[in-house]
Amino acid sequence: MKIAFGISWNDSKKGQLLAAVGLSLGLLFASLPALGESMALATSEMVDVIVRELPGAGSAPEEMVEDLGGQVGRHIDLIDGFTATVPKAGLPALESVRKVHSVTRDQRVHLLHEVEGYDASLPTNAGSIFNTTNAVKARDLWREGITGKGVDVAMIDSGVVPVQGLTVPGKVVNGPDLSFEAGSDDHRYLDTFGHGTHMAGIIAGRDAAVGAGKENGDHDNFVGVAPDARIVNVKVASHNGATDVSQVIAAIDWVVQHRNSGGLNIRVLNLSFGTDGTQHYTLDPLAYAAEVAWHKGIVVVVAAGNSQFGSPALNNPAYDPYVLAVGASDTKGTFDTNDDVVPDWSARGDGLRNPDLVAPGKSVTSLRAPGSYIDQNHPEGRVNSRLFKGTGTSQAAAVVSGAAALLLQQRPTATPDQIKALMKSTASKMPVADAQAQGSGVLNLKAAAKAPTPAAVQTWPRATGLGSLELARGSGHLVMQGPDKACLAKYEADKAAAAATETVEDTTATVEDAATE
Repeated sequence: MKIAFGISWNDSKKGQLLAAVGLSLGLLFASLPALGESMALATSEMVDVIVRELPGAGSAPEEMVEDLGGQVGRHIDLIDGFTATVPKAGLPALESVRKVHSVTRDQRVHLLHEVEGYDASLPTNAGSIFNTTNAVKARDLWREGITGKGVDVAMIDSGVVPVQGLTVPGKVVNGPDLSFEAGSDDHRYLDTFGHGTHMAGIIAGRDAAVGAGKENGDHDNFVGVAPDARIVNVKVASHNGATDVSQVIAAIDWVVQHRNSGGLNIRVLNLSFGTDGTQHYTLDPLAYAAEVAWHKGIVVVVAAGNSQFGSPALNNPAYDPYVLAVGASDTKGTFDTNDDVVPDWSARGDGLRNPDLVAPGKSVTSLRAPGSYIDQNHPEGRVNSRLFKGTGTSQAAAVVSGAAALLLQQRPTATPDQIKALMKSTASKMPVADAQAQGSGVLNLKAAAKAPTPAAVQTWPRATGLGSLELARGSGHLVMQGPDKACLAKYEADKAAAAATETVEDTTATVEDAATE
């Protein structure tokens, strides 16, 4: 609308002009509400959100984001949604778009890592990788040539640095970097937090000097549980261990879609991560994502959780009954399970969903990421110039991920249900009263390797993932926001028409060797 200035009140056409001005002013005042909305959008704080769509939504939600002055981000097919940045004042308008299931603020969650001091005066390191692999009988399988060769373990974590033990050619390949550091040439794919490198070492580390067939060495050589397995590094967390729930789900989505792409053979997914979200697993989007990976033939190994949340219940997504939930054991530095215990901090379950089994997780020594956040802030965890000590169900999950790679090399056609049943049925019971805490017992690879493959099929109710992303985070985020408060009610109204899809298509993966970085 154009407004003319310099009109003479003595002009012969002033009556017409006044009428025109009056009409213009009327139109101006009529447009003030819309103008106010535009001003509100223009001055509103920009927020990151996850938009979830119902089937048949088309492009309307994306177009609304752009109309609001926002920007559409990454599409996440696994949950039928996408990330976006929009003005906070425009959230109600975006939520009201037909076929939008929910709009939720995308907040941060954190990887959890416990560090204990290392006592150099002790004659032996009870949690050394040598003692850990002996405790779970991995070396018995190595003697039979079962080292995880040909099996890829995807690890969604804080990245990997090419330190000794992870520099054997082809040992680590990089998937996408979905972290906040992806744009930095100096940090892309690399572990600036210190957690991912530690997990990768436990799962599949191997010193270059330890050739094939020489795995059964001594304390001086570093050899992880599955020394010939390959790590697929999917980085989601940056230097402070922070990531967004959308990044974790997008990472699982990538793993599912690329499990057989570009020469990959992803059969195991390690999630040394969890939140204290408590909505039912059948609704939870994070649990749903992990469960989809399971049903696509990937053994999803999840840390049961530590006690930092103040609840014995398993963390999310470990509480999904399909996945392999791992608690921690303390080996006391011996190879015999008779003196093993479950530490107080290892999540015990709620009596309905408990750990499936336990594995060494107390003071486990693995590879150090020099200069990382953990390394700088917890020097008491350093064992020497290349090794670091860490404690938690994260470490226990990494042990079991390596074990799964060994068993899948031995029996490549086994399903995730069968691998889970095999590990549980052959675990060694600990002589402790707290049976719930240990699940089926301590991982025993020697017994598992000798046992026949069970004819196991899990029949739990399938997850839909149509619950709340806010509730999926639990308390592990920065701020509680409002857009998800009506999500469960909306789910009840929409579920008859909405069908959660598990369909994914393989695409070509670009795989880079991290050892050459």
